[in-house]
Amino acid sequence: MTTNDDLDRAIVQWLEWDKNPKTLAEVRKQNCQGNFDQLETYFGSRMLFGTAGIRSAMGPGFSCMNDLTVIQTTQGLCRYLEKTFSDVKNRGVVIGFDARAHTPSGSSSRRFAQYAATVLISQGIPVYLFSQITPTPFVPFTVSELKLCAGIMVTASHNPKQDNGYKVYWDNGAQIISPHDVEIANAIDENVEPWPESWNYKIVDRSPLVKDPLENMKKKYFQSIQKYCFYRDINKRTKLKFVHTSVHGVGHEFVQTAMKSFGFAPPLAVPEQKDPDPEFPTVKYPNPEEGKEVLTLSFALADKEGAAVILANDPDADRLAVAEKLECGVWKVFSGNELGALLGWWQFTCWKKQNPESSGLKNVYMLSSTVSSKILQAIALKEGFHFEETLTGFKWMGNKAKELIDKGNKVLFAFEEAIGYMATEFVLDKDGVSAAAIVAEMASFLACKNITLNGQLKAIYEEYGYHITKASYFICHDPKTTEKMFANLRNYNGTNQYPKTCGKFEISDIRDLTTGYDSSQPNKKPVLPTSQSSQMITFTFKNGCAATLRTSGTEPKIKYYVEIRAPPGNSDPEKLKEELNDLVNALVEYFFQPEKNGLTSQSN
Repeated sequence: MTTNDDLDRAIVQWLEWDKNPKTLAEVRKQNCQGNFDQLETYFGSRMLFGTAGIRSAMGPGFSCMNDLTVIQTTQGLCRYLEKTFSDVKNRGVVIGFDARAHTPSGSSSRRFAQYAATVLISQGIPVYLFSQITPTPFVPFTVSELKLCAGIMVTASHNPKQDNGYKVYWDNGAQIISPHDVEIANAIDENVEPWPESWNYKIVDRSPLVKDPLENMKKKYFQSIQKYCFYRDINKRTKLKFVHTSVHGVGHEFVQTAMKSFGFAPPLAVPEQKDPDPEFPTVKYPNPEEGKEVLTLSFALADKEGAAVILANDPDADRLAVAEKLECGVWKVFSGNELGALLGWWQFTCWKKQNPESSGLKNVYMLSSTVSSKILQAIALKEGFHFEETLTGFKWMGNKAKELIDKGNKVLFAFEEAIGYMATEFVLDKDGVSAAAIVAEMASFLACKNITLNGQLKAIYEEYGYHITKASYFICHDPKTTEKMFANLRNYNGTNQYPKTCGKFEISDIRDLTTGYDSSQPNKKPVLPTSQSSQMITFTFKNGCAATLRTSGTEPKIKYYVEIRAPPGNSDPEKLKEELNDLVNALVEYFFQPEKNGLTSQSN
């Protein structure tokens, strides 16, 4: 808890260090008025560097995204880069940004990117600063293509409009993981006072250390993407019409070019959402993972124009949602797991066409996060390639993919259930631009055989076994309530052990990646890394279900992911769905206890 002395010290530091007239004036105003609650919001805590960077609301104070906290973060990153890379002043760093802006604080992603560049070039480090808004995948692509030491992307992705973030990539082209995140956090703490030259962002416009990589990287990216196009003739002739929405983000121009590079006619763009707009005026949340609420305008345009498939990016274009009009006239929005199944099948089908000899399978891999469907594992077991599971998030999959590639392996595909897909090896992160073109080609190929995406999904489940999932979350703003809930699961109702049942459902195994326990392993230790800084427990049930409960690293959410699996054959999907729903209801009643714990239910 913050004391009055702590708060006073933080305010005095802010008034001494901040040079943004809007945020400075806001703090002075609240201080003069003695508005303790508002000042506590601004200064009661400092943003923690983790989950590959920082993310928070834009505004004044050390708890928010603003000019000063971006400068502090970059100063720490700068010192760690100097310590780690002897040649950082030759290789440099790339910086990209999205279209976010916040008028009350004068903040914007572009402005933050300029201050980050200012800090680095003031220390003699070259910066490749994109001159225009770009998709997040272009930053890791540039790191790999130009062999840079690091990359910075200023974006809050699909978060609400008031938020912004700062994501860091390392020299391997993947998001940073330990020990880099811890070391950067320590370096930030050691360099919180802004260097005098860090505020002089006008030097960015005239420094010879700053270069614009935009046109060069666009050219190389779209050259690279064409290697993943296998049916250009079909794409040119397809009768399918596509609708694309960038949800007021950066994706429009880039997806149009990606589709063109695959031979497609330009997709129909949702006019109200085509151009970047930091206010996101047509949606409550700019997150296509929310499904039909975000895609309403896309449905209307597709119905009007006779389009059968909708492609939707989030505002920084690293994620992709897909919807298809069924024969009954209803729109089906594919879940992240369903699209993961389709893309995994497609990537393997295309690879097999190019590599008919089965001997090459020993070096072929697919990856997914531990909370995602295990459909890729089922395909791998039958087809003979390798499957690996990672912790949640593309920072883990990107680093694992790089490790495998460096050993001479082929990583065909990686995905997470939160509509993130890595369908190429030239971007070691989720990429909604390349995924959009690859999904379009898959849909066109299937259409020429009179098969829909949904029809192919059913065929995948029939061949490899049904994998039916349900994911959602509860809002919990009180960390103590969250801790208490997970503590109860480890000492279930005072029994000093984990639960053995959840309602009528018997538990066969438990994996706790917070404490480092896994009952399914001979030594009771989990295979995946553990972390005491986040909560994560997986329950495996005797009926073939698995349920993972975890806390979010960036939002006040307790998430759950449940999957029921059945072997190939005569499974009844409706009965499986019914059993899955019964288990989810039991989880809510016995483990979450929302009324007792004051949780607010939400649905993805």
